[in-house]
Amino acid sequence: MRPEPPPTGSDGTAWSANPWAVVAAVLAGGWTVATTVLLQVAGWSVDQVRLASGLDRWPWLWPVLSLAGALLAGLPALLLALLPRSPALRATGRAWLAGALALGVLGALRALPPVHHELYLAALAATAAGLALVAARLPARRRALPNGSGGGPGPATTADAPGGEPRATTTVEAPDGEPGPATTADEPDGAGRTGRRASAAGGADGRRPDRVTLLAVAAGLALLLPWAWLGALGGLLETLLAALAAAALGALAGVLLDGRFWRRLGGGERPRPARLVFLGGLVAGVTLLLLAAGTGQSGAQLPALLAVPPVAFTLAALYAATRRAGTRSAAPVGWLVGLALFGPLALADPEEVSILLATARDVPFWVAAAAVVGLAVAVLLAVGYGVLLARPRAVTPSRRVAVLAAGVLLVAVGVVDVVPGQPGLHGERLLVVLREQADLAGIPAGTPGRTGRDARAAEVYRRLVATAERTQGDLRGELSRLRLDPKPYYLVNAIEIDGGPAVRAWLSGRPEVSRVLVSQRVRPLPAPAPTSNGDAPAPAGPAWNIRLLGADRVWSELGVTGSGVVVGSSDSGVDGRHPALADGFRGGDDSWYDPWDRTRSPNDAGGHGTHTVGSAVGRDGIGVAPGARWVGCVNLDRNLGSPAHYLDCLQFMLAPFPPGGDPITDGRPARAPDVLTNSWGCPPIEGCDPRALRPAADALAAAGILVVAAAGNTGPYCGSIVDPPAPYPDVLTVGAVDRNRRVTLFSSRGPAPGGAAKPDVLAPGAGVLSAMPGGGYATLDGTSMATPQVAGVVALMWSANPALVGDLERTRRILRETAKPAQPSYRSRAPQDACGGNANITGAGLVDAYAAVRAARAG
Repeated sequence: MRPEPPPTGSDGTAWSANPWAVVAAVLAGGWTVATTVLLQVAGWSVDQVRLASGLDRWPWLWPVLSLAGALLAGLPALLLALLPRSPALRATGRAWLAGALALGVLGALRALPPVHHELYLAALAATAAGLALVAARLPARRRALPNGSGGGPGPATTADAPGGEPRATTTVEAPDGEPGPATTADEPDGAGRTGRRASAAGGADGRRPDRVTLLAVAAGLALLLPWAWLGALGGLLETLLAALAAAALGALAGVLLDGRFWRRLGGGERPRPARLVFLGGLVAGVTLLLLAAGTGQSGAQLPALLAVPPVAFTLAALYAATRRAGTRSAAPVGWLVGLALFGPLALADPEEVSILLATARDVPFWVAAAAVVGLAVAVLLAVGYGVLLARPRAVTPSRRVAVLAAGVLLVAVGVVDVVPGQPGLHGERLLVVLREQADLAGIPAGTPGRTGRDARAAEVYRRLVATAERTQGDLRGELSRLRLDPKPYYLVNAIEIDGGPAVRAWLSGRPEVSRVLVSQRVRPLPAPAPTSNGDAPAPAGPAWNIRLLGADRVWSELGVTGSGVVVGSSDSGVDGRHPALADGFRGGDDSWYDPWDRTRSPNDAGGHGTHTVGSAVGRDGIGVAPGARWVGCVNLDRNLGSPAHYLDCLQFMLAPFPPGGDPITDGRPARAPDVLTNSWGCPPIEGCDPRALRPAADALAAAGILVVAAAGNTGPYCGSIVDPPAPYPDVLTVGAVDRNRRVTLFSSRGPAPGGAAKPDVLAPGAGVLSAMPGGGYATLDGTSMATPQVAGVVALMWSANPALVGDLERTRRILRETAKPAQPSYRSRAPQDACGGNANITGAGLVDAYAAVRAARAG
């Protein structure tokens, strides 16, 4: 048998080159890693800042950043692919150039809205598959095919077979004039055996995976373990598309990191193990970093950037085993990279990798934990596979051992997902809004006060339910037959269902359907977020904000504390055992509702709801109306809601019902609270459009229930009061001031969409002390803190004059006429930052509780 010559450069060795070329390659690799990571983190940060500021995302951001990343990484890679004389350096440049081009194309797909995640995953799968096909058909790769296809020289044969028979060998001419591998019908596998060359499908006989591919599968499943433990799947279609995208990306990686790449990086057909694993792993790691940077919507690529590149060292060890086993399949690369990418693509929702959830141990924390554990697993795999497979005298495990390893890890992934993980599918739902909404015109005002209010609420409830039952029946029956789990709503005539893009498109075309919204659902956590407990001391008397409003004078001089009035809170919950709140709970079987977790008694893990209720009705000097009672509903789970859950709570406020009751048949409008405090908004990321909750706000107003809502914390931008329900005319919208009666910079400004002046009034919202779960106290900022204080002022007014209950117009007028002037604040002195006048910054001014209650008493 003729010995195989090692591939050489013009100077005789694969890596031998001008030392400055090697230094340039090192610098190019460092530059590529640094610029890629910085651009990805910067792009995600810009997305998050705009999201937190209430601004629309820039759809052009990611295409521009991806192009910039491709250019910054691709230009040095192109020079590296063309200029050095060393084949290894040229192979390095070509791999990085291909990775940079893939980043430019794949990253641009993030221009698709994040809410349409299934569409993005389908586009990612199709684009990655297309790139793999194009890369596999490049002329340089065709010239490397056996038998001279693509213009290379044909086979050369020599005789040296046993028994004097000729033995066929094939010499393949590689690009750049390098001789390729010489092949034989049977060649030693390094373990005293012979192994027949595997087919391109990756099987030893073309029908089943070879042992090296099975070892790659085992490694990929090991990388999935932390994601199965700490992550959670989305919907069925979302999961299937994520699997297709991961498979396509694995195929693309298999083309970019094929045998020719590893031969040149490792020093030839018989690679030097240390060089192959270390140098080949480093170079391939940069390529995988570029590929990971283009994978997933904004946020999903961040864990991939950490956990996927180290996989390259395991790939290098697997290539050594591939050479020893005599196979030439790209399947090990495809399986390992595909499984490594499946975790962040399928088991994390990119919309939840958000600073909105970063204040507690929520999805961003667990995604980071999964990425760090995945990195540790990748390092262990690199060391283990390097020792096992890449040593000069290493023995590749038998196929039986490889099958056993892959099988055990597959079972382990399933067990981890079911036992400590979050099993099942947790996809988004759809809110189908019907075209016909209830006609609430002509509802009689009735007698003044609570009796008239209760009659109006009962009539509104009757009309809403009648409309829902009349118009939803046929559609609900059809949705039930399709097993889409329909849930009817009446406050907005709508139905929430399971379903993806296909169901959404089908329903959008039906004549009775107005539109179909995505009703977001947060994925479960491996452990509950810790309860937020305050660390501030309990107040020794009325807090500064109470004194600024004059509420303490209302108690002491007018003898009014809010007794006889009920305030309804829709928020993260309420700690019903807090000493400042426990005695104020209305009680009964219809004063608490938790549509998320179905709890039966008031509780709150987040703390936001406890703080806001405390500012409205808390005792011990923190609440404006300490004599009023409260009822509660959980519409925010971990600081994210959905249109359906917001409706769950608003329906409960119009017509409370007992635990397990049906809102449509068991509602009790006579038990409705009088005034609602709503320190939340429903932005597009949660599924709302500008009209989503408008019928609900109109119905509550028609029932005589005053809806008080936070303006939002997206100032000082003009026109930033956009998220429902704050912009609606029937809602009393509240901005925030500081101790100096100056509007805070974070307080959102008008005009509202359509040009209406907003906010309506202001209240203290900077450094507000109130209750927190566990009996503690904390100081928080936001229009969320200002809103419940206005609800408390209304409770004082209605307690002082019960005839005002349900008279929303007179109540609003008194609040506006008695408000005190406040100082506006501006982002700059430019005319465009004046927001069209102070009415869109200060509204009517700072609420004056003392003056408002006196005016209410005077009638």
